[in-house]
Amino acid sequence: MNKTAITISLLASLSIFAQEKKDYKEIEGVNITKTQKAIEQKADRTIFNFSEQPSLNSGTSLDGLKKLPGMVVTDIAGMMYQGKPLAVYMDGRPLNISGNNLTAFLEGLPASSIDRIEVITQPGAEFPATSGGAILNIIVAKSARSYLTATYSGGYRFTDYDKFRNRFSNSIVLNSRNKLFGWQLSAGQTYAESFSSNKMDDLLDNFSDKYSRGYFAKAAVTFDLGKDRLLLNYDFYNNNNDALLTGSGISFYKNENFDPSQPISDTNPEKVVRDYANTGKSKNESYRNEIAATYQKRFNDKNQKLDFRLVYSNYKTEFDQYNNFTKPAFFFQSGFNGSRQNFYNLRVDYSQPIKLLDEGKLSLGGLYEKMDFTTDNLGVENLNYQRQTASAYAEVNAKLKKFSFILGARAEDYDISGSSLNLQTPQWNDLTPFKKFKVFPNASMQYDFARSVYFNLNYNKKISLPNASQLNPNNTILQSPNVDIMGNPNVQPTIYDNFEAKISAFNYAFLSYNVSHVKDQVVMYMERDGYKLSQTNINVHSLTQHTFNMGLPLPFIIFNKPFSDIVKFKFNPDKINFIYFYASYQFQDVKDIQDKTGIWIFNATGQFILPKGIRFSPVFMYSTTGNYYYFQSTKPTVNRVDLTLSKKFNHDRLQVTLYANDIFNSTRMSFKAINTSSPIYVDNRFDSRSFGISVNYKIPTKNKLAKVDQTILNTESPKEDNSEILKQ
Repeated sequence: MNKTAITISLLASLSIFAQEKKDYKEIEGVNITKTQKAIEQKADRTIFNFSEQPSLNSGTSLDGLKKLPGMVVTDIAGMMYQGKPLAVYMDGRPLNISGNNLTAFLEGLPASSIDRIEVITQPGAEFPATSGGAILNIIVAKSARSYLTATYSGGYRFTDYDKFRNRFSNSIVLNSRNKLFGWQLSAGQTYAESFSSNKMDDLLDNFSDKYSRGYFAKAAVTFDLGKDRLLLNYDFYNNNNDALLTGSGISFYKNENFDPSQPISDTNPEKVVRDYANTGKSKNESYRNEIAATYQKRFNDKNQKLDFRLVYSNYKTEFDQYNNFTKPAFFFQSGFNGSRQNFYNLRVDYSQPIKLLDEGKLSLGGLYEKMDFTTDNLGVENLNYQRQTASAYAEVNAKLKKFSFILGARAEDYDISGSSLNLQTPQWNDLTPFKKFKVFPNASMQYDFARSVYFNLNYNKKISLPNASQLNPNNTILQSPNVDIMGNPNVQPTIYDNFEAKISAFNYAFLSYNVSHVKDQVVMYMERDGYKLSQTNINVHSLTQHTFNMGLPLPFIIFNKPFSDIVKFKFNPDKINFIYFYASYQFQDVKDIQDKTGIWIFNATGQFILPKGIRFSPVFMYSTTGNYYYFQSTKPTVNRVDLTLSKKFNHDRLQVTLYANDIFNSTRMSFKAINTSSPIYVDNRFDSRSFGISVNYKIPTKNKLAKVDQTILNTESPKEDNSEILKQ
């Protein structure tokens, strides 16, 4: 009997969350209802709604991403979701930014500008095979309406450690459409004062007082050409960051008392170990421009589609560090470097229904892309890297009663080459070329037990090409006399074989197991030689990644509502209290590492409705210590509690949010490198505890006859989101 009661309660709780939340908007007598879901589990992806979750859309985009269940962001392993490295997209297009540049980009983009996040854990054949483990698709698109709409978002927060530091952001979104075209314009800025503290063994102790500024503008126009559409997009981003540096450590210096007429010995050393102290500053600036054009051909059958897309983007960075060594006072150093990246992408996608089993669909397409990447150091070019990819794919979807099947393959031809300059020789050396033709299959089988309850098996083979930060031979992070931090132009692409089994219920509850066999994974590698420490990237020949994930909602209504009311859904899901639990276990089996420890990650996100319609949203995140490739965390990489209070006013047009992040000041990044006989300890701290307020105001229209154009709004998430800002 107890087991039966528990089972009924569990099913009831899932049924509650299966309902779609409704957001009512009143415009001078006209009610508009838009379907929303906080979290949505699908066979190949998880969708997080940012626009209506104050706990996610307050602060920067990076702040919101770190709160997602299953997301881990570290300097060591980068950005990972459920143990999988992520390829980052924006509005369906590759962002082509990585490393510290990606961090700066996300810190400069307000979270309030994001509509939703899609994490595609099982990308099909229609996605480039270079998606690697998984895809993070940041969607800033807003649905256009048949009247002018405007939304303003602003926020302020502060930290108080060694001194008071301020951060604020402002953004606005305008959109509208008529019978011929729709348009959208969004723009914003961020300013942040912060600090970071870095220690590397006993060699380096550095403190950075940072001042970051970010600016962005996005424009889009959609032309209706009969049944067809032409979409034009332009994106601009700029990050301009400064830092005041205070550093100290020990290093080798020239012995002023060295006697060249005598042999080198312990009593007559050529170099001696000395303490050093540095007060300097650094500047890091980046620009990104992107232009995209998409033509969508539509037919009498709405499920038959033909899309052409052309994208060009350029990204450039400049890094400059000025060092003023006060100890020893005579030593002086200054260095600057930069990078340039041009990216071209042309793709064609076609799909149509076919008669196969009960129903089916055929998808075909092709892609050509090219990337040119160059770097310079002290004004001298030292890397020239080119990459070309041509690919074609075919995928078949079929359904037979309660079974669904996907079978596809993607063929890609790679031509990667380049050369790098050895500044010590100086000579140009050819990079290790990668000229190969590869086929990447994918297959999926799903069984539907009931509506929104299914079991899924998935396999796909993917590849990840080295990104710009992994290739860049220059030090773009922190320059010091005893620490070298640089990329490796000779790292090779990574091959993934991904298997996953997953059971999901009502979009919220799920249980999954994933195993990935990885060849030539690019990882951070650190080694020490006396008083010199170097950090670069290398390929790990082979490793296996095991990941177990579980998510379960617990609505409190099951404790105080009659079961008959729950079954009849006599409640408003927007007004109930709940906690969403997430747990994950990740284990990396790297062959040449003996001390292997898996990592448990826990996340609990709550919603509690207080008097006066105030919503209280606490978030608890914690991880155990364990391995990240050649590093092992000595303290939990995830350990924080965030609190959010929000309330809507003026017919839900105005939302005010108060929040406190990392209230116990417990976030640390502490690791030891375990690839060497003697561990190398690395410790990073930053001002993670912050308090703030954010405001989101939907400026009302003056059009009394305003209504949503139902041909524009589409509440169904497509298998692959279109690249346009104006959602179809």
